[in-house]
Formats: sequence, C-alpha cells, structure tokens
Amino acid sequence: MRTQIAAANWKMNLTFQQGEKLLDDILAAKIKLKDHQKTIFAVPFPYLTMTRSEVAEEKNYYAAAQNCHHKKSGAYTGEISAEMLHSLNIIYCVVGHSERREYFFETNAIIAEKINLCLANFITPIFCCGEALAIREAGTENVFVAQQLKE
Repeated sequence: MRTQIAAANWKMNLTFQQGEKLLDDILAAKIKLKDHQKTIFAVPFPYLTMTRSEVAEEKNYYAAAQNCHHKKSGAYTGEISAEMLHSLNIIYCVVGHSERREYFFETNAIIAEKINLCLANFITPIFCCGEALAIREAGTENVFVAQQLKE
C-alpha cells in the first residue's frame, strides 16, 4: 500500500511554549496511525529536540528539519548541516521549498547538494518542487517541474 504522509511545516511561527502546547494538544487527541501513514512535523531548528522527544513514543510520528545547508561543514554562521541533524537523530529534512528558492535564491544545483548530503547522512529529504502562478498560467508547469527533478 502506498505511504500516506501528512507533513506540517511550521515555518517561522510559534514560540517554543506555543509549539510545545500545539504538539501536546495534537498528541493528546490520540490519533492512531496505520502502518502506511506518517505524520511529520517540520519545526524551526530550536524546537527539533523537543519535537523529536515528544513524538518518540508515538507510532509513525516524526520530527523534521525545515532546511539544511548545502555544504558539509564550514564557516556558515547560523546554518545547520545534515551531519548535525543526523547527530540529533532527525530522519527527515525539507529541501527546495519555494520560499528558500525565492528569498534565498537557492538553485536546483544547491538543492541537489542538499539532497545528496541528506542521503549521505541517512536523512530522507522531503523535496519540494513546483512552479509559480505565472508559469502555470503559461502552461509550462510540466516542463518546469521536470527540469527541477532532472537537475
């Protein structure tokens, strides 16, 4: 059976306390997932350890990083490497989000580097691809997304 995934990207929202309460409220609902279902919370970096701990005893609930750097290590103040995520036992990472592409000018080549580093560190990348409205309206979305996947 095909895996069903509900992934929630919190982006840059919620204080630590608000995030912890939201997780507690969700988990208090005692939603039991089937073997082919997963819930993934992509939370801000400071909340990764808390989220991982909160979902540790829950079947098929996971914490995910919202991003990682495209270099293995180095003088990249404020960035997080895939190796750092692996050391926290984070097994999912969002890469290629449209906001990262638009606001931080991440290219397909940079995203490919991130994917390779995730895979090298036993992290499953959650690869975001897609097109802007203008591309969809022009009818070239399939070519555009195919190019993202190829690169």
